[in-house]
Amino acid sequence: MVKEIQLRVNLFEEKQTDILKRKASKQLDVSTSEISGIKVLRKSIDARKKQIIFNYKVAVYINEPLPNKPDYTFEYQDVSSAKEIHIIGFGPAGMYAALRCIELGYKPIVLERGKNVQDRRRDLRAINQHHEVNEDSNYCFGEGGAGTYSDGKLYTRSLKRGDVRRIFENLVYHGATDQILIDAHPHIGTNKLPKIIQNIRETILKFGGEIHFETRVVDFTIKNNKLKAILLQNGTEMAVNSVILATGHSSRDVYELLHRKNILLKAKSFAMGVRVEHPQQIIDQIQYSCSGERDELLPAAAYSLVHQVGNRGVYSFCMCPGGFIVPAATANGEVVVNGMSPSRRNNKFANSGIVVEINVDQDLPKYEQFGVLKGLQFQKDLEKLAFNAGGKTQVAPAQRLTDFVEGKLSSTLNETSYQPGLNSSPMHSILPKLIGSRLRKGFASFGKKMHGYYTSEANIIGVESRTSSPVNIPRKENLEHPQIQGLFPCGEGGGYAGGIISAAMDGERCAEAAINLL
Repeated sequence: MVKEIQLRVNLFEEKQTDILKRKASKQLDVSTSEISGIKVLRKSIDARKKQIIFNYKVAVYINEPLPNKPDYTFEYQDVSSAKEIHIIGFGPAGMYAALRCIELGYKPIVLERGKNVQDRRRDLRAINQHHEVNEDSNYCFGEGGAGTYSDGKLYTRSLKRGDVRRIFENLVYHGATDQILIDAHPHIGTNKLPKIIQNIRETILKFGGEIHFETRVVDFTIKNNKLKAILLQNGTEMAVNSVILATGHSSRDVYELLHRKNILLKAKSFAMGVRVEHPQQIIDQIQYSCSGERDELLPAAAYSLVHQVGNRGVYSFCMCPGGFIVPAATANGEVVVNGMSPSRRNNKFANSGIVVEINVDQDLPKYEQFGVLKGLQFQKDLEKLAFNAGGKTQVAPAQRLTDFVEGKLSSTLNETSYQPGLNSSPMHSILPKLIGSRLRKGFASFGKKMHGYYTSEANIIGVESRTSSPVNIPRKENLEHPQIQGLFPCGEGGGYAGGIISAAMDGERCAEAAINLL
């Protein structure tokens, strides 16, 4: 017999051995000897009250052994001589599109503008230490996409878009800890992701797929509204049947190419703002209601905040407890910041994007001349402002949080995790009013919701501008572009995902759609 039940365990009880078995025994009115095993299905922490509670959803096996087989199996087959599907981009959407093609008996040919995870490290070091941006290999571009070296958070709200559990199980199949299957807010960590991504690459190659790194697509050949070929930067032209376009939210050259070729695009609302960085201990003390260091059983505390200002949302985005702020520019002449956390989340700082919703139909009248690319141009201009304010390197403009809200220049800044360094700047006047004024009111509100959050010990660092794509590449119900046969916009770059898991699910769906129309 198997029973699924909910169990609540306080912090003191969590330190005791066999506590789940004893609580399950009492709740189900059976002896502990009758319980042959317990499988944890879900685990979360409730720290809303002074007593911290661990919530468990468990399957209790009574006089029945625990199963020893995984819930999911992945049956890949040799596709070395199979019909081809071309995939542009090797982030989560492209990777999972390729894996799904192999499962269904089709050969994926992946074209990735960046480098593999190992070679990519040198280019990240060049950004951090020498402030040199390789436009094809950086925190956004390269094997694994933007998530590889910027955290690996797996939380998603896209539960109706596909089988979330299947994506998680596949990550475990490729080397991720099975802890991600039970955590309420699963996270792999930027130090662990590269090996998992390398394992995915090896699976694709082992079963006959192809992956071409440092291979940028620069043009499409279209005849009678049918995609016939793609042109590479080295001059090679490749004939194609179906193309999954999974280039990510920062491939601006792709949007510009499609726009030049009069291929239908749409402007899309998005969000921009800053990164705020606190000492992690401050966030721990707020969230866990403790006066000193948090208990060793508790993870670095996270938070989620939202406030409405002038009919626009101001909210936390990609919160990174125990993490780092990293330079995420994709070209020289711009400054962009993002956040990440290692698997242990043991850095002394917590950071989060705090961003303002931008409605492209109402908020950017001065950019109407750019048509569907108006949001993209607004992004570019703000990143250039940040570059100039930082000192025309990858040094980022920054201000103490309280000084930003009060509208005064910071005479000194707090210590930071951002390696290229900070330059004290009047962010309250640099940021456009539609962002800056809302951020200031949002931060003031957040300080009331989380007592201690509004502090001079925090810095704001600019700019957080790549939350999502400002452009949508339309598609029909069958996921094909409405004008171009054989083109399947996919993932974050198409405007159909908002993170690793939703992008991976969309990659699988696009692979299935592309195959169905062959």
